[in-house]
Amino acid sequence: MNPTMLLQQWWQLFNSTDVFNPLTLVPLLLTISFLFKLLRTWKLNLPPSPPKLPIIGNIHQVGKSPHRSFRALSEKYGPLMLLHMGQTPTLVVSSAVIGKEIMAAHDVFVERPQIRAVHTLFCGCTDIAFSAYGDYWRQAKKICVLELLTQKRVRMFQLVREQEVSRMVKNVRQCCHNGSGIVVCEMLGTIANNIISRSVLGRVYEREDGNKGFGELSRKAMDLLGSFCFEDFFPKLGWIDVLTGLTSELERVSNELHAFLDQVIEDHLAMMNEGDDDDDTSENKDFVDILLRLQLDGKLDISLTQDNLKAIILDMFIGGTDTIAATMEWTMAELVKNPSIMKKA
Repeated sequence: MNPTMLLQQWWQLFNSTDVFNPLTLVPLLLTISFLFKLLRTWKLNLPPSPPKLPIIGNIHQVGKSPHRSFRALSEKYGPLMLLHMGQTPTLVVSSAVIGKEIMAAHDVFVERPQIRAVHTLFCGCTDIAFSAYGDYWRQAKKICVLELLTQKRVRMFQLVREQEVSRMVKNVRQCCHNGSGIVVCEMLGTIANNIISRSVLGRVYEREDGNKGFGELSRKAMDLLGSFCFEDFFPKLGWIDVLTGLTSELERVSNELHAFLDQVIEDHLAMMNEGDDDDDTSENKDFVDILLRLQLDGKLDISLTQDNLKAIILDMFIGGTDTIAATMEWTMAELVKNPSIMKKA
């Protein structure tokens, strides 16, 4: 039945009964509220959506492997569907063609959601990946494209990559000689961590006593970024994250990461003040050096604060490490699965 007709029938009932009776007033108000919400939804041209449960929406339909759940749902509801993740409406795109069109022509999708973990770890979302679309984002992207990831910079770190690959091959040879096993994902994670550490920070920051170094802290941050946070899906239930310990864990890891990066920046500033880093073409220059030079030159449209520097550094480190390790692992898995392709290589 049309929601408008239902409202008209309720209005007639309103005029013919004693609506001030508490037994009829409360159900009446609840029903009217529901019908108004239904009417607003009915007028919208929304993508197909699977049936949802009250409060939690479609969260129960997303399992431990979300990509598999989304694929199964897309086979039934199409490449463009709407899921309600708690109180957060989420558009799920399962087509590369549609995804490319959305990213190219619809600016409303240009920003990533600023979830609680990102806001805490990345200094209020002042990095590149999660900052709000605007002047700051454009400047941060410009720094990334024209200063940090140019072909010249990539070539400058070629020696770093060669040294770390050589070290990995040596370790593999030693393990084979000793008859010990190799955990491929850990090995690839280590080489990715070392390459990014030396490129971004200038050296590998891992403690010799086995305690947490920067690599382990960044991996913990990655885990927290993928953790379930009630506040992200149910904004009024953020207090549950305090009870589960997620809030305190986020604050602890964030404080350790930022304290570490503060020290790294101070060390680089001390070296710059000694006058050993004046040559902009120096092959020893890392990302921290480049960002500090841009900050001190004062030629940027928007000045960079120390929090901005730390957020961008975390972007480069966490994003780069995970991407490199995952890409190498899946490439090796595909080569093992398809030996004919490996023979061609």
